[in-house]
Amino acid sequence: MAFDFNSDTSLSRRAMKAELLDAETELRLAYAWRDERCEQSLHRLITAYMRLAISMAAKFKRYGAPMNDLIQEAGLGLMKAADKFDPDRGVRFSTYAVWWIKASIQDYVMRNWSMVRTGSTSSQKSLFFNLRRVQARLEREALKEGTILDRQTMREMIATEVGVPLHDVEMMEGRLSGSDFSLNATQSSDEDGREWIDTLEDDAEQADTLVEASHDTDQLRQWLVVALAGLNDREQFIVRERKLREEPRTLESLGNELNLSKERVRQLEAAAFAKMRKSLEGQSREVRHFLV
Repeated sequence: MAFDFNSDTSLSRRAMKAELLDAETELRLAYAWRDERCEQSLHRLITAYMRLAISMAAKFKRYGAPMNDLIQEAGLGLMKAADKFDPDRGVRFSTYAVWWIKASIQDYVMRNWSMVRTGSTSSQKSLFFNLRRVQARLEREALKEGTILDRQTMREMIATEVGVPLHDVEMMEGRLSGSDFSLNATQSSDEDGREWIDTLEDDAEQADTLVEASHDTDQLRQWLVVALAGLNDREQFIVRERKLREEPRTLESLGNELNLSKERVRQLEAAAFAKMRKSLEGQSREVRHFLV
């Protein structure tokens, strides 16, 4: 069974013309759907109470969601109510459906209020939909008494009134202060205005730093090539295997391959490094910055 939610105006007209069900007819339709899965009975039940769903959806327009979407969510809530309704409990369907319709709409509003998850617990949900109403009432009461509530006192009173932690109130105030803001929006109405994203600090390295680093790296590589060329073949082999491999070899493995003791390999390595250091220092004093 499908409903056309593409036009809230036409849907509202059809809903207003739908039949009004008396308690007996409503009960009969509910039994037919529950026991026989009669889709025609379900359709009559849903159609009859679609005006209730639309009326409840209209109450949430102030949250900025499109009315068409609100009606669609209200309709989904109505269908969930019809699917779960138990006529044996002796409760009118409209009384039962109200809670499902409201829950469906509220979940939609909270999901679409911000890209950041607004809240998931029942207390946060209650705070989302009641914070401004409670705040307005507390302000009116304080005004009558001739008192002025500071921001922190107001938050504490709201937390107590709604029954949520103070930090939840502080968090929700920030979320309700405005909708998401695009960083690609311009700072003025001028089409050539700078976008907000242009004002963010760039954490990446600047061009001059990158060029300088690249130059220093190339220079050091050239010095190392010259220094390495000044070693004999065995010393070059030890340096490459110990320092230029992704996984450096151990002194013991090199000793086994060269038929030398581990201590002798260490001595040759130290001697090779000493030669390279002398060569590098002779090429430029600046190399001292790169030596460990």
